[in-house]
Amino acid sequence: MGKGTIVLAYSGGLDTSICIPLLKERYGYDRVITVAVNVGQRDDEMKMVTDKGHKLADKHYTIDAREKFVNEYIWPAIRANGSYEGYPMGTSLARPLIAEEVVKIAAIEGARAIGHGCTGKGNDQLRFDFVFRTAGFEIVAPIRELNLTRDWEIEYAKEHNIPVPVAKDKPWSVDENLWSRSIEGGKLEDPAFHPPEEIYAWTVSPVAAPDTPEIISIEFLKGIPVKLNGIDMCGFDLIVKLNEIAGKHGIGRNNMIEDRILGLKAREIYEHPAATVLLTAHRDIEQLTLTRQELAFKHLVDDKWSELAYMGLVHEPLYYDLNAFINASQEKVSGSVDVMLFKGSCRVMGRSSQEGIYSDDLVSFDSTTIDQCHAIGFSEYFGLQARLVEQRKRKK
Repeated sequence: MGKGTIVLAYSGGLDTSICIPLLKERYGYDRVITVAVNVGQRDDEMKMVTDKGHKLADKHYTIDAREKFVNEYIWPAIRANGSYEGYPMGTSLARPLIAEEVVKIAAIEGARAIGHGCTGKGNDQLRFDFVFRTAGFEIVAPIRELNLTRDWEIEYAKEHNIPVPVAKDKPWSVDENLWSRSIEGGKLEDPAFHPPEEIYAWTVSPVAAPDTPEIISIEFLKGIPVKLNGIDMCGFDLIVKLNEIAGKHGIGRNNMIEDRILGLKAREIYEHPAATVLLTAHRDIEQLTLTRQELAFKHLVDDKWSELAYMGLVHEPLYYDLNAFINASQEKVSGSVDVMLFKGSCRVMGRSSQEGIYSDDLVSFDSTTIDQCHAIGFSEYFGLQARLVEQRKRKK
């Protein structure tokens, strides 16, 4: 007698595709139900995943979570200036959402176990496991548990007539959502290897980018982008359009060494044109609208928020606490930022806000609203303790 039904988080890639027969052959499950979640992948990609799921699995679901991804994951990430070790997070933001949608289907189908195709060396296994265990499901991870290699998987897929989306000479593993595209695997694992242009899909090389800069305007309302070049746009459309605009200028590439949760260092390559521009603009409008004390404290909060989001710990109580502060801080973060895009660079040219803590009358050298002589008394006390210490050193 078999083990009944298992639900599999499905991406359509090599790992999750070979999990379907493995779950039956090696684990004894009678039915494998696949769940693919649309978080902004290309339309043709989602069609391929859906068709493949219906073909290989006993039952397949494709869930459209694009709007939820924008409202509940990307917007909070912008408000928190979400980045990890210098790059805008994308894959890590989507994993908890995908996991939650898989949990819903597992409950509907009456399954007691959920499977995924993560390896035992990456971050995604932990992000998925955390959500699945929190929901009370057993976890089956064939790639991790059977210690499978990429070459073995390719051969196994061919034996089972599973279309192989990668070749041994170009075994790139690509993860894509609305906010980010990551590319890894094969020769890219070597930190010294120069990545070929063929791995990039969203960005042109800065060398091949237009020789004429482009200036765009982004308007924020309470920390959320609502207009692009003066046009009201829904979140999904704004990000799609900005990926296109910034991508053609070669903006949003990261080629880096990243510290994974397990402690392993890994070479990672990312594309995130819209994310790069929006986070740059958001940080700038915060500088205009938040006080020095708010900015200093929020920097600490943003760093901790990003660490928890990177780990996928979205049910950690501290994560909710940090979001409460961040959301409160964003009540004043409204205004417009002009950004110049040019050959891989993204530079703020100007900004304006009715909430800005700025007065040209007070700061101007030509203004007499503030009597400059008032600063003399302040200057007498400024650095007093340090001066006393230095004076004693000189006496000695």
